[in-house]
Amino acid sequence: MPRVTPRPRHAVRLRAARGLEVLIRRARRLQRLLQRVLPGLVPSVVASQAGAATLPEDRSELVYHYYDGGGVRAAGPALLVRKSIADKVSLSAGYYVDAVSNASIDVVTTASPFKETRQAYDLGADWLVRDSIVSLGLYASREPDYDANAVSLDISHEVFGAMTTISLGFTRASDDVRKAYEPAFQDVAKHWQYRFGLTQILSPRWLASVNFEAISDAGYLGSPYRAARVFGAAVPERVPRTRSSRAVKLRSIYDYGDGPTRTALKAEYRYFWDNWDIAAHTAEFGAGRYIAPGWLGEVSWRFHKQGKALFYSDNALSETLYVSRNRQIGSFTSNAVNAKATYTFGGAWARFDTKFTGVLERKQFKFSDFTDVRTGGLYSHNATVLQLLLSARF
Repeated sequence: MPRVTPRPRHAVRLRAARGLEVLIRRARRLQRLLQRVLPGLVPSVVASQAGAATLPEDRSELVYHYYDGGGVRAAGPALLVRKSIADKVSLSAGYYVDAVSNASIDVVTTASPFKETRQAYDLGADWLVRDSIVSLGLYASREPDYDANAVSLDISHEVFGAMTTISLGFTRASDDVRKAYEPAFQDVAKHWQYRFGLTQILSPRWLASVNFEAISDAGYLGSPYRAARVFGAAVPERVPRTRSSRAVKLRSIYDYGDGPTRTALKAEYRYFWDNWDIAAHTAEFGAGRYIAPGWLGEVSWRFHKQGKALFYSDNALSETLYVSRNRQIGSFTSNAVNAKATYTFGGAWARFDTKFTGVLERKQFKFSDFTDVRTGGLYSHNATVLQLLLSARF
């Protein structure tokens, strides 16, 4: 039987943002911010930002990731190496492998489980120009029935004595969509992403930022395997070939206390909307502190609530131009609890600033208008995410 690929081709983020970039940057994001707001334990915000902009430090990072939830299992390694040249240019290269075993509800109710492997490559270059950093990135992902390519350009500039950072970015991506066992089916999806960010150091202990992004998609934005339901009968899904979306994110990080009791707090809020009539709210709260010599502990909680698209229907009662039963553009809520621990090695390894990070996340998804046809009840599932990261400076 033909497979069903439940991956959301219409996802809020571009496919170029998936894979290695997401895994590694997410694992480092809070750690970097904590380092900027924990004066006394690590360099203070003011000290680290004084003077001109600086390039990312030379590092190598090895990541292992594992996801298990809703019948889908994905696991694989990722490797990133970054090296600077003459303190003016920093080059990076990454490789990512994702082995997927898919038996999600879409698959088990309409087709057969399957396995596949995705490989992704990431190349980047950062140029230091006085108080600005210009970044160029190239991304390529290969799957048996889906190829993604992207190029991105970002500029960040420090003003007001390096207390304010302004960033602008653009990504252009193109995806080739195919269907297994049907060589005649081929289509293309194009993506354009524009982003703007402003980060402000309010005090040595307080950092705030606001980010805005606009995304335009054109081409094949559905799945050639997914089926919709009309009057209880299965029909191929039909979605618009264009989509425009916007998102705004607010973030604040603050630390309090002194010495070994110093704690950093983080709060984020993101609002998303698009012309498919989807609106989503995401809130996240977290805290981090050194819990023992060499150990940094972090915990966070994230809540997400989303409304459905105009043409989404669990079981449509009339024929319309567009119809989809993709639960990821339906109404649902999710909760996620994240625990993270980072250990900094001492002894001979200290000279390389060697760190080991472990992240464990538990997610819960509840769908408001997607029925499990096997039971007749509303569908829900849990998921577990594990990430292990080893990094070293050289």
